[in-house]
Amino acid sequence: MLQHYPYRYFDRKRVDKIAQIHQNTDYVQLIGTVINIFEEGEGRKKRLVATFYDDTGKIELIWFQGAQWMKKSLVDHGRYILFGRVSFFNGVPNIAHPEMEPLNSETAIPGMQPVYPTTEKLRAKGLSNRSFAKVTQSLFEKIMPGDIPEILPATMLQQYRLCNRYQAMRWIHFPDTEEHMQAARYRLKFEELLASQLKIAQLRLQHTIQPGWKFEKVGDNFNNFFNNHLPFQLTNAQKRVLKEIRVDTATGKQMNRLVQGDVGSGKTIVAVMSMLLAMDNGFQACMMAPTEILAQQHYQGIKSLLEPMGIPVAILTGTVKGKERKDILRGLADGSIPIAVGTHALIEDTVQFKNLGLAVIDEQHRFGVGQRARLWAKNTTAPHVLVMTATPIPRTLAMTLYGDLDVSVIDELPPGRQEIKTVHRNEMRRANVMDFIRSEVDKGRQAYIVYPLIEESEKMDYESLMAGFEQVKVFFPEHKYNIAMVHGRQEAALKERNMQRFVSGDAQILVATTVIEVGVNVPNASVMLIESAERFGLSQLHQLRGRVGRGAEQSYCILLTGNKISKESSERMQIMVETANGFIIAEKDLAMRGPGDLSGTRQSGILKFKLADMLYSQRYDT
Repeated sequence: MLQHYPYRYFDRKRVDKIAQIHQNTDYVQLIGTVINIFEEGEGRKKRLVATFYDDTGKIELIWFQGAQWMKKSLVDHGRYILFGRVSFFNGVPNIAHPEMEPLNSETAIPGMQPVYPTTEKLRAKGLSNRSFAKVTQSLFEKIMPGDIPEILPATMLQQYRLCNRYQAMRWIHFPDTEEHMQAARYRLKFEELLASQLKIAQLRLQHTIQPGWKFEKVGDNFNNFFNNHLPFQLTNAQKRVLKEIRVDTATGKQMNRLVQGDVGSGKTIVAVMSMLLAMDNGFQACMMAPTEILAQQHYQGIKSLLEPMGIPVAILTGTVKGKERKDILRGLADGSIPIAVGTHALIEDTVQFKNLGLAVIDEQHRFGVGQRARLWAKNTTAPHVLVMTATPIPRTLAMTLYGDLDVSVIDELPPGRQEIKTVHRNEMRRANVMDFIRSEVDKGRQAYIVYPLIEESEKMDYESLMAGFEQVKVFFPEHKYNIAMVHGRQEAALKERNMQRFVSGDAQILVATTVIEVGVNVPNASVMLIESAERFGLSQLHQLRGRVGRGAEQSYCILLTGNKISKESSERMQIMVETANGFIIAEKDLAMRGPGDLSGTRQSGILKFKLADMLYSQRYDT
């Protein structure tokens, strides 16, 4: 209860007027009279409605839950002090589930009232914001300063001018002044960040003492590739990251390095050259990808790069069967296959390497720590681990999420890459958008049309995907255009087949859900149309945009939204139109959503912050 912190405060001495309420009004405290208390609707849609007025105007109050109880407790023409959050329906303000207290001499709580995070379900059980405050207040009447022991040394409290832990806990809930509230937040944030840094240090300590293979030389394979077979000149960022990998692999300790680079920044070349470094020192290397199609693409890319040098590359996925699989397993076991690309199939017990020295893992958050550990068991000493992600994360946050990994950043795009032109269009412009896509397809290019798929509304989303597919067919008649569709409910074989039709160029248009977010590489695709773009987060929009712009032609990303979208959605569209820099987008995304949303990429054992803002910490990192 003590650590269920308020996220803001409301000055209960302040009383608002109904006439002052506008579109940006958040919480209000009103004093006035309740009239017209009645129920409307039937069954589950039944709700209690009342009118609240003061000397400047009136506003509607609504209760969806606990209506019977509220109806009994409210007095018609009674005077109340009301506290609640304003929302708008068709431009008219109302307050749902306000906190109501009959107006008497003891009503107002002096000072700053905490506003706690709560949910509709808690409110339905009577646990409103005010209830949290009352329960916490009664808790403080029962506990003494000694019940909340100090956990920081006195010298630290003095050095950083921190209040003690009991004061911090009391003031975070019930500050007498703004200064007390700030002092409490500062102390508790300091505590969270210190605990986080200690946890990271502990993880690093465990991993730095892990012995690793020593790559002592840069040999013929690496030098031959660098001098004769590079498809383009390395950027300074790629050279810097390669140097960090060379230093890591020469220490005799296991490398655990995360390479994050924006979509198209050339992470694969860095991975290939790291594999050649392993080969030069007598070791094998493997690359593990989260999906079969991504593994296939990596395989084709790496094979075409290394074929001129006569280096064998094998692919191992769930669909590789029979004699082909046996031959690959034999080649990995006897060392005649130096490089393997695959999916989770690579960590199966039947897969034995002669001398695995480097494991490259693409898209880190798709693989748990346990799966990585199974890779380590493939040799007497753990192989070096290189993790690649195209999801840019601000550096300090990356260190927190991936506490056991060193972080490298490729922050330059290879020369010759054209920036993707991004535009925001609304539903009214759909016909123009489709005309533009048709003009691109008629030039011989390909296009993606992506629909959202959110778990809570999965059935409706599938219906809109199917309806969208039919609509696309109207704009692109089947006798003239080939359209493929890919979504999560398809059988794996059908999904794979449809994807391959698009990859091979047989289909000009791919209608899909976000299953194509990661890794698909079709250089001929020049248009990405994102339907209902307002329903996507910033980093997801950026990932989807990265599916185009992989060839020499100018590419386009079209964000199609409804005619009316929220202020926040509008801000996201604007950010996407203004910048293509993944690190800026990641920072804006973090600022808008908060770091809690990154839990999908969180490593086990890393602490979750309740108050500290990792973005702020990163910006003021010294």
